[in-house]
Parts: sequence; structure tokens; C-alpha cells
Amino acid sequence: MDVILWRHADAEEGSDDLSRALTRKGQQQGRSMAAWLSQRLPDDYVVLASEAKRSQQTAAFLSKGFEVDAGLNPGASLESVLAVIDLYHAVDTVVLVGHQPYLGRLAARLMSGDPQYWNIKKGAIWWLGLRHQAGGDPVRLKAMITPGLLGD
Repeated sequence: MDVILWRHADAEEGSDDLSRALTRKGQQQGRSMAAWLSQRLPDDYVVLASEAKRSQQTAAFLSKGFEVDAGLNPGASLESVLAVIDLYHAVDTVVLVGHQPYLGRLAARLMSGDPQYWNIKKGAIWWLGLRHQAGGDPVRLKAMITPGLLGD
């Protein structure tokens, strides 16, 4: 199974965290990353987003049929996020559009076993290959792309 951790793109400021929308810059970041991903994703993938507007707007650039889960909302625990991912264990690829700090902590935990604070830039993706086979690495970093690397 592959898990793509995609931090929502640049969003406006605001006191109602779940209703913050993408900025013009964030819309460009989302479009560019979705275009890059769509050329590389397998046929069997699921896109998941939090209830936050900025997360859903980012996800919509890749798939109009994304699923929303409150377990991915800002401030979610690693256990909550892992439980959401586990629901899709039979899917080849899960694209999870979410938030810091849990995305960075999840990347750190999956790759090192220690949920340290790793920074994932707005609009960036970390593509992880999770393997549950005897011998070999259980997690491989397949790609880490920021919007800046795509020209945004």
C-alpha cells in the first residue's frame, strides 16, 4: 500500500479554522500538485480529506469524489489518522489531504518509528510505500515534492 501525505495548500487566515479557504497561491499549488499526481497515480486510489474547507478544496483538484473524515481534522491524534488509513488497507494508494503537525509526525513515525515533529510545507506531498513483507524495508520514501519544485 502507498500512502501519500498531502498537506493542504496555502490558506487564508481566520478565526474559524474549519472554514478557512485557499488563497490564490494555494489554488495554484493545489492545481500543480494534482496535475503532477494524476500523471503518476495508479487506477486504484482513494482521496481522503478533513472537514476543513482548505483540505477539501485541495483534494478537489485531484478528485471530485474524495471522502471526508473528521478523524483527519486539524489537531487529530496519530492514532486517529492511522485508524482512518487502516480502513483503506485493501486499496493500492491512499491520498490523505491533511494538516500539520500530525502529517509530519506521521511521516516521522512511519519512517523512523519515532513521531518527531517533521515539517511538511503547505501544498507538499510525501509519497510513502508501506510494505508488510518479511525482509526489506517496511517503509520507502518514493517521493517528496513541494510546490516550489513544480514551479510554484
